Amino acid sequence: MTRVLVVEDDPQLIRALVLNLEARRYGVDAAPDGATALRLTADRQPDVVMLDLGLPDMDGVDVIKTLRGRTRVPILVLSARQASDEKVAALDAGADDYITKPFSMDELLARLRAAVRRTEDTPLAHETTVVETDDFTIDLLAKKVVRGGRDVRLTPTEWHLLEIMVTNPGRLVTQKHLLREVWGVSQSNKTNYLRVYMAQLRRKLEKDPSHPRYLITEPGMGYRFEV
Repeated sequence: MTRVLVVEDDPQLIRALVLNLEARRYGVDAAPDGATALRLTADRQPDVVMLDLGLPDMDGVDVIKTLRGRTRVPILVLSARQASDEKVAALDAGADDYITKPFSMDELLARLRAAVRRTEDTPLAHETTVVETDDFTIDLLAKKVVRGGRDVRLTPTEWHLLEIMVTNPGRLVTQKHLLREVWGVSQSNKTNYLRVYMAQLRRKLEKDPSHPRYLITEPGMGYRFEV
């Protein structure tokens, strides 16, 4: 059973989320504030965290940063904050998706399924399981990246993006395809998600992130992975 931690201080919304998730056979824990969320994450080890940014005791971005220091589970932000800089701040902190309130339950469940799917093992489409470059090595079976002899910590979303590109070397992977595969729904207007995550991958993998050697942008179209 997939276990979801809902971090939200609105009792009515918590009730609605718990009812809908349990009806679909998710295990659900709820936390009304950041401190409880951090404790339950350690105690219950959820598979996915749904997090509101406006918590009574601490800012949700700080909760995301703390969680990212402890776990790689997907984090879905549920927030009424609509400013693009606040969305980018949450994604930069390590969130895997950002869902603006009010939202439909169908959309939320689709995003949740996509988040769970990103963490599951998927069969490789190619015989190659290890990709080596001059600067880093990617082990597709172990879901691991090593650079300079040290493991590179990637979030599930960062890994999924990299995996799609690495298994299509030299090919253009369109923005639409990446949005659909990684976030689970067609969001052609959410290209800022891709820019944020590609920037994060470049910071972690490229020698010169501003002049990438491996993660190449095809303006207006998509991205390519060059070995």
